[in-house]
Amino acid sequence: MDADTHPARWRTLALLAAAELLGMALWFSGSAVAPQFRALWGLTAGEAGWLTTAVNLGFVAGTAASALLNLADVVPARRLFALSAVAGAAANAMVLTADGLAGALVWRFCTGVCLAGVYPPAMKMIATWFRARRGLAVGTVVGALTVGKATPYLVHAIPGAGIVPVTLVASAGALLAAALVWAGFRDGPYPFPPRPFSWGLVGRIARERRWRLATGGYLGHMWELYAAWTWLPAFIAASVAARDPQAGAEGERAASAVAFAALAVGGLGCVWGGLAADRRGREWLVTRAMLVSGACALGVGLTFGRSLWLLVPVALVWGVSVIADSAQFSVLVTESVPPDAVGTALTLQTSIGFLLTTVTIQLVPRLAESVGWAWAFPILAIGPALGVWSIGRLAALRRTAAS
Repeated sequence: MDADTHPARWRTLALLAAAELLGMALWFSGSAVAPQFRALWGLTAGEAGWLTTAVNLGFVAGTAASALLNLADVVPARRLFALSAVAGAAANAMVLTADGLAGALVWRFCTGVCLAGVYPPAMKMIATWFRARRGLAVGTVVGALTVGKATPYLVHAIPGAGIVPVTLVASAGALLAAALVWAGFRDGPYPFPPRPFSWGLVGRIARERRWRLATGGYLGHMWELYAAWTWLPAFIAASVAARDPQAGAEGERAASAVAFAALAVGGLGCVWGGLAADRRGREWLVTRAMLVSGACALGVGLTFGRSLWLLVPVALVWGVSVIADSAQFSVLVTESVPPDAVGTALTLQTSIGFLLTTVTIQLVPRLAESVGWAWAFPILAIGPALGVWSIGRLAALRRTAAS
């Protein structure tokens, strides 16, 4: 594979990583202040979970429409990203006008639809600049958006930062992301060829066995990822309260800070995952990441109600491993379909994956209510186990093809 040599590649990677970090803060801006929404509107934990589920469903709707219309392969990625980020910033800010959960969910859903034009196109955009180091490049972008998704928890950890500041900071970040991409991004030396619209493209992609196996591993990964990201902060807050019922607001801020660290550390995991995947192979990396994250899902409950010195290391290891492989599933897809189908293949993959996340996001709080937080997460380990099996089949297929 040819080495990457264009002198602007690292500057472009930095620009796109910054844009993703800023733009993806929209995702968890409602979840980070879920305790305030619960108090304001008298919500249950399950109802508050819809503040995340609505975004994921909107993202599914947006990516499904984008895949069917081939938008990621027809519309220039720079334009799609910038317009989507601006619309997402507006939809997110409109949550502040809602007077109840129903109104907020409408705007959270719309935010998710807009994010379908921010997340998948960015992976295609950076892939036009890298070939030999594509794993590192896509991993860096996914790492940046991971930190971005965690940012609302950091803002919420600031004393006095409630619903309005967290929401507006996220929207401002998305507007800045749009400006960065519109002004500074251009396709690199390895552009994917544009193609006319085709109804048959989705079926053509789905018939590719390598795409199905790569997506099977991705689905196992997604079964775990968003439920962990959504409910680990609640688990940490409940654990702090169980250990010290008098902690009050100080305990809530400490829990938000730990939650930010547990999610944001995944950014380092993505970069490490990209380096390891380029060096050792993508299947090697994703298999080991899923084995570690699955073990954390099984064992994190043992830390509930105990010292943060015990809980924090497990949460950080989970935060690293649960996302370290995410970008590599996308890279596997870029390598498994024809170049003129890459954008739609990525969009279709993410659409199916995010639809699956809505199941576990709603399942975990119900388990927590019935059996307690200590036993709420082990069910998430099913996903990594099935993902390891699917990637094992893909690795065998690739070895056979190579020989």
